[in-house]
Amino acid sequence: MIKKAVQQIMLGTVTTNETQALETLKAIKASGYDGIELNGFMIRPSSLMVRMMTKAAGMPVGKGGKFDWRKLLDKSGLCCVSVHEDLGTIKREPENVIAEAKKFGTDKIVITGMYRFDYSDKEAVKKLIEDLNHSGEVLKKAGIQLLYHNHNCEFRKVEPGRTAYDIIIEETNPEYVNFELDSYWPTEAGVSAIELMKKLGDRMKLYHINDRGSKVVGPSMTPILKSDSMELGTGNMNLEELINQALAVNVDAIILESHKNWIDKSPVKSLEVSSKYLNQYV
Repeated sequence: MIKKAVQQIMLGTVTTNETQALETLKAIKASGYDGIELNGFMIRPSSLMVRMMTKAAGMPVGKGGKFDWRKLLDKSGLCCVSVHEDLGTIKREPENVIAEAKKFGTDKIVITGMYRFDYSDKEAVKKLIEDLNHSGEVLKKAGIQLLYHNHNCEFRKVEPGRTAYDIIIEETNPEYVNFELDSYWPTEAGVSAIELMKKLGDRMKLYHINDRGSKVVGPSMTPILKSDSMELGTGNMNLEELINQALAVNVDAIILESHKNWIDKSPVKSLEVSSKYLNQYV
C-alpha cells in the first residue's frame, strides 16, 4: 500500500514542546496521513547555522531536537517513511545513520540539498555522483536505500542540452542510488515534472508533492506576481497527472511538503486541506 506522509520541515512552529508535537502528529493521523518524513537536523540538536538558515527561509526547525520522536510516532500511530540526512554525515558516520534509520523502522535515507554547491560545475557534479554511489553501496550492505532529493538548482546546465540532474540520473548506479522526486522545484525551474517522472521510472521510490500558484488577491502593484506553494488542488500544477504517474511506478510514499504560505499561517490547517485532495487518489 502506498503511504501518505508529511515532511517534518513543515512542523517547526507547531512542535515547540512534546505535548504540542504529539497533538500535531495526532492531527496529521486524523487527516488521513500514514506517516512522517523526519529530518536528521530536527530530531537531533542542530547547529546555530542550520537553525538560522531554516528560520530565514520561513521554516524554523523548532525545539524537536530534544524530543523522543520514536515515542511520539508510536503514540500518534504514524510511521516513519524515511529520514533526510546530509551527505557529510552519511560519509562521516554511516553506522550512526544506519542505526537511526533502523530505530525509526525505515529502510530509506534521503540526501537533502547540497549547501553552497555549484551544480553548473561538471567536475563537482561528477564528484557528487561518486560520493553518492559509494555511500549508497555502504548503506545497501545494511539494508538501507539511499535516495536523492532534488530542488531547482539541479536543473542548471552543465553543458549544452544537459543539466546536473540529467548527469545524476545517468551516472548514479541504480543498485545503490535512487530518487525522491519533488515535482514543485522542476516546475519552478521551467522543467516538465511529468517528463522527469517518466525518465526516472521505478527509480522514483518516494514522491514529494506540493502545488504552486499565488494567493495574492486584488490588483497587483506590478504585472508580475511571485508564485509560491499552495494547498494541493488550489494551485496550477497538473497534480492528477503527477499522482497517477507516481501510482503507476508504485512509489512507497507520497509526501506533502509545502513552504510557509499556509492558510492562516497554520501548517496543520494547510495539511488538512491538502489531505482532502490527496485522499481522492491514494
